Formats: sequence, structure tokens, C-alpha cells
Amino acid sequence: MISIVGSGRVGASTAFLCVSNGLDDVLLVNRSKEKALGEALDIASAIPAHSNFSIRGTDDYSELVGSDIVVITASVEVYTKDRTENMDLQVKMIKDIANKIKQYCPSAIVLIVSNPLDVLTYFFQKQSGFPRFRVIGIASSLDTSRFRYYISETLSVPQSSISNAIVLGEHGDSMVLVFSCVSVGGNPLFSMIDSRDTITENVRNYWKTLRNFKSRSQFGIAKNTFDVIDAILKKKEIVIPASVVLEGEYGENDVAMGVPVKINQNGISEIQKIKLDDTESSSLKKSSEIIRNYINSIHQ
Repeated sequence: MISIVGSGRVGASTAFLCVSNGLDDVLLVNRSKEKALGEALDIASAIPAHSNFSIRGTDDYSELVGSDIVVITASVEVYTKDRTENMDLQVKMIKDIANKIKQYCPSAIVLIVSNPLDVLTYFFQKQSGFPRFRVIGIASSLDTSRFRYYISETLSVPQSSISNAIVLGEHGDSMVLVFSCVSVGGNPLFSMIDSRDTITENVRNYWKTLRNFKSRSQFGIAKNTFDVIDAILKKKEIVIPASVVLEGEYGENDVAMGVPVKINQNGISEIQKIKLDDTESSSLKKSSEIIRNYINSIHQ
């Protein structure tokens, strides 16, 4: 069973993808039972005729029993200026959810989507005591999708021609776009652009640009989350950047941030090491320090 905590736009969109693709039974958990029931009733119309699975909604965390995967998309309030706006309240929320998941489905793989992503990934893992490779923050893969999009738009090339684009570090203003690895049609990206700055700024501010036209993003992160769920349940391997608590990788300890990982049916199976240029290495260090400062600012 796939359980999704939070029935807002991202939670509902993720549930829709899981149900319409016949992945598994889906449970929507929301503090408003009516919201969970309504979304489940709507999404139920998308169940394929050949599917053996269903969707239901609840506000009762005890129904998490039997969950193989739990996705957390919940939030206490909408942020408008920065992903860390409601950080103290979000950390309190994630700790409460961690206690409930530990009680009702202690063997589940947990995918964190709520913001501030890296901070919440860290506190969930610490509060739950789950192995760090079963607590995965899904966001750097979304930033990577946005990186590819802006390369495509800048150069007027299809995204299929772009290889090895990846974004690491914080899901926030200090995210690190790894330009040095990218090739377009087999040629280094650096030979095609004059500066990193414009693309970097566009990717970092993507969510703000989007909010000029609609209230918040939903489909991109839902699809990136679905891809991970699909890989886990179908016992496939997927290589993406994702946030995980680090224990020495990339020279960092006791912090969660986006790094390249391999994911299979057991969660993260490997943190991969990629070569960064000096600018990228320095930026990643600064990004980790920013996340660590946020973590240390929380009154635990």
C-alpha cells in the first residue's frame, strides 16, 4: 500500500498518478477527513478497468498499518517568499508524523516532499530512528528537471539531447547546478553558453516564476515522486539526486542534502560520487552549511 500524508495539490496529483497507473492501493491521510475523502472519491474514477487496486481517504493515522511506502506532502501553511518561512511549525509537524509512522508502519520507505525539504528529511530521520537510506527527500530531481528545461529553452534544443544535467545541495536558493558534467548532443554545455548565472537564477527562482501564474507547483514534483514509487514497487533501479542524511559522503556529516543516489526496492542502495569542478565543490560546501545552520536554529 502507498500512503500519502497530505491531500493538497501535490498529494492528490501523486495519488492520481499511482492510481491511474495501477501501482498499488493508495491511502490518502489528511487532517481534514472530508478533504481526503473528496480527493479519493474523485481519483477513484481514474482507476483502470483492469486494476485490482483502490483508493480511500481518512484522517486516522492507524490506517497506515501495512504501508510499504509513505509519502509526506503535508504542510501547516503555504509559504510565499521562501521555503523556510514556516520552518519551526513544519519541523514540529514532521516530528509528529514521524512518531505516527514509526508506530503504525515501522518498515515503510518514507519519501519526504514537504518543505523545507532537506531540514524535514533530517528531522524525520532523527525523530523516527529509521535507517537513513529509507528516508528520502524528493526535490533535487525536480530541480534537475527544471535545469534541463532551461538548458533546452536557452539553446532551443530538445531535452532528449541533454545528458548528465544534475542539481545537488539544498532545495532552495543555494542549490548547486552541476554544469561541468552536462553535454548537449555530445558536446560540453560550457562550449555553448557564456555564463552559468542566468540559468542558475532561473532554476532557483522557478517556483517564484510559476507562482506568477498559478498558486503553486504540483505536477512536476508529483511525477518525480511517482517515478521513485514506481521504481521501488516494481523492483527497478533509478538514479536521481535526492536528499538523504549524510555520514561522510561529499565530506559532510549530520546534514541532509541532495546528492546522486541509486534507489531500488529497499530504498537508497548507494550514494554515488561524481566529479565536481572547484566552483561546484565550493558551492556545495556553502549549501550544506546553510542547511546545517537551519537545522541548528531549530529549538529541539
